[in-house]
Amino acid sequence: MTANQKCLRREWAAFRRPARWAALAFFVLVVVAGGLLPAFGGRVSCDDPCPARPTGPDGSPVNDQFSFLHRDLGERGGITVRMTSMTGTITYPPPDHDRIVPGLVPWAKAGIIVKDGVRQGSPYAALMLSGHHGVRMQHGYRHDVAGRAGGVSATSPRWLRLTRAGDTVTGFESPDGERWTRVGAARLPGLPSAVQVGLFAASPGDLTLRPAGLGGATQQVRFTQASGVFDHVGLEGAAAGGWRWDAVGEMNRTDWEKDHLPSGAVEKGGRITVTGIGDIGPRDTEGARPVERTLVGLPLGLLPVLVVAVRFAASRDRGTPLVRRVLAARAAVVGAVPFVAGLLAVGVVLPLGVAIMESNGVAVPAVSASTEVRVVVATAAALALAAVFTVALGSLLRRTWLALGAAVLTVVVPYLVASVPLLSDEVSRWLLRVTPAAGFAAQQTLVEHRHVVAHYAPSTGYFPLAWWAGLAVLAAYAVAFLWLAARRLPRGGEDMVHPSVDAPGAPVGA
Repeated sequence: MTANQKCLRREWAAFRRPARWAALAFFVLVVVAGGLLPAFGGRVSCDDPCPARPTGPDGSPVNDQFSFLHRDLGERGGITVRMTSMTGTITYPPPDHDRIVPGLVPWAKAGIIVKDGVRQGSPYAALMLSGHHGVRMQHGYRHDVAGRAGGVSATSPRWLRLTRAGDTVTGFESPDGERWTRVGAARLPGLPSAVQVGLFAASPGDLTLRPAGLGGATQQVRFTQASGVFDHVGLEGAAAGGWRWDAVGEMNRTDWEKDHLPSGAVEKGGRITVTGIGDIGPRDTEGARPVERTLVGLPLGLLPVLVVAVRFAASRDRGTPLVRRVLAARAAVVGAVPFVAGLLAVGVVLPLGVAIMESNGVAVPAVSASTEVRVVVATAAALALAAVFTVALGSLLRRTWLALGAAVLTVVVPYLVASVPLLSDEVSRWLLRVTPAAGFAAQQTLVEHRHVVAHYAPSTGYFPLAWWAGLAVLAAYAVAFLWLAARRLPRGGEDMVHPSVDAPGAPVGA
């Protein structure tokens, strides 16, 4: 047995104390109970059967609500239009909540679309003008390609064209109907021979942030509507017959639509005006709880792990000087045990919590099995690295409560305060970029989509770093502080042994 193996075995023997096992059991209990109790308590019920939530071709939840004037289109063909106007309405914007104002939210959209019927969640490809982001081509709910920037007016119209060739839909734009620029192409596997092609309009809710806490914000969403005006509509490959209007998703239920401007399509004097509400895109958190919501007990459960780590780092075994080899062995033991405990706790609460929420009617955005495994393993790794970082602090500072306070202030506190709307979004993002708490981005499954209106902030579950980058920050802290602590220690002789390992019956220190 080598000296390193003897040292590691000695530290493992010293670690095995009932109080430490109890602390780790408490960690597992807190994480599991903290995830399951809210899951049992959350329930969604409806007076009538709850409406089915639309899902995209890949099974993920989507928003698919828009006003659609359409006709049948065969396997080859397309649509060309000139767009001369895009206007909208925003109701009850702050601070004067009783006002209704004209305007377009940034991702209001109007344009042309090819879609597999009018069923929500069916494949589509659309070319559109957006409220503030110019021409865009979007497809598959998650894909967005930018075209030319700018708006539209009667003196500066936009020409849009979509062509279909089998499963491929290609989008073009032009300032004059003669010089065309390709925006993008989308392949829609399994597209049937007959699809729907036409004009559409949609407008997602106006997201406004209300101050809360010490600079934080909570979100409010307000009704909006958009209208697009089209002329010079040309069709190729379309079946005989006239235009039909359909609402994809619910429409014309708000007081504004009932009393002022119904969503729909109006043709007058060779111009077609399409008015609508809603959005087309991924639906990650709206009315749903992501899988990482099952880990709300993690910050509290982290405390006993840090206590165990710092007390073990500060322990002095009789007859054993603290040298670099001993520090490395302690870090290995204190990292391995929380890793296993984390695998157990997260591996239990995540799938069980998701199953309970879904059985209670709560929407949970679907993630792949590989993503679930990644969340379990990466979160356990974050726990292990936090424990190793705390061991390094304990060895460096050599004051148990000072080291514990430093660990709590740099790991737990930033994680907690950034998870609620207390501090401003920028401060929260900064804390989760530069402190060891960045490592808990390991649990994130939510993805930001630039073409979806949402409050992308830590308080709503969006960490500023990717999961692997957050782990890298935490690992860098652990390695750096271990190195600093080791520099203050002697190397230790190769023949150093511990009586608890090499002399049967010898006592093991506390």
